Amino acid sequence: MSSARLNGLVLAGGRSSRMKRDKAALAYRGATQLERAWRLLEPHVGERFVSVRADQADEALRGRYPQVRDTLSDAGPAAGILAAFDSAPQAAWLVLACDLPFLDPETLAHLVAHREPARIATAFRSAHDGLPEPLCAIWEPASRAPLAAAVAAGRSCPRKFLIGADTALLDPLDPAALDNVNATHEYWAAMQDLADDSGPLRIRVQYFALLREQAGRSEEALETRARTPRDLYEELRGRHPFTLPPDLLRVAVNAEFGDWSQPLLDGDAVVFIPPVAGG
Repeated sequence: MSSARLNGLVLAGGRSSRMKRDKAALAYRGATQLERAWRLLEPHVGERFVSVRADQADEALRGRYPQVRDTLSDAGPAAGILAAFDSAPQAAWLVLACDLPFLDPETLAHLVAHREPARIATAFRSAHDGLPEPLCAIWEPASRAPLAAAVAAGRSCPRKFLIGADTALLDPLDPAALDNVNATHEYWAAMQDLADDSGPLRIRVQYFALLREQAGRSEEALETRARTPRDLYEELRGRHPFTLPPDLLRVAVNAEFGDWSQPLLDGDAVVFIPPVAGG
């Protein structure tokens, strides 16, 4: 059987609710996860696309790439895969999630080299439970119709679909290569494992009420090696005579209430809000 041409798809349409930051924009070793996944695909595919929700299409990060836009809601990654098939039904799709910081070129090359185009898909076995890893996998054109039927029946989990399908399963070269990073504690563990020592971030901080009085200013721009709002506040306490502990404050990042442990990104605007903000 001849192989269908292989296109590449980076899944970047998630809401990153557990991370509290856009996972595609998180940087490891100087590159965002989206940029890194895009580069990993290049040697193996003809065309590459980024899967996005319609409301993400014009974002600065995603807007730099050719896109496939979801047409289904509440279908998770399956929506992106089906949208890719809708755009090119005769192509096979090398699908990558954008939250795989440990994925290496050798692992991806192994997947492509052992592709079985006569099967529904070629995927790795999870090193944790032996089940298919659907978001670093090659989805053949024959998977389109049964996946669409499963989603229409309310079964949108790509992993469960591959469990019941004619899927070729490979053992990963590196058991950790497919570990994804969904939550803040996983992000910091990954940063430590990767020995990531990225450069300083440029952050703008605004102050209100007592903090404004103690800082002697309403805002400032600074470069910092702090990687969380908590680290940043502790650094600022060394510059200014702040008397309020973090537990009495709320933090907002880019005009949205955030988490003290969420990752900061270059260009963020941070506000530390006292118990009574005003004036």
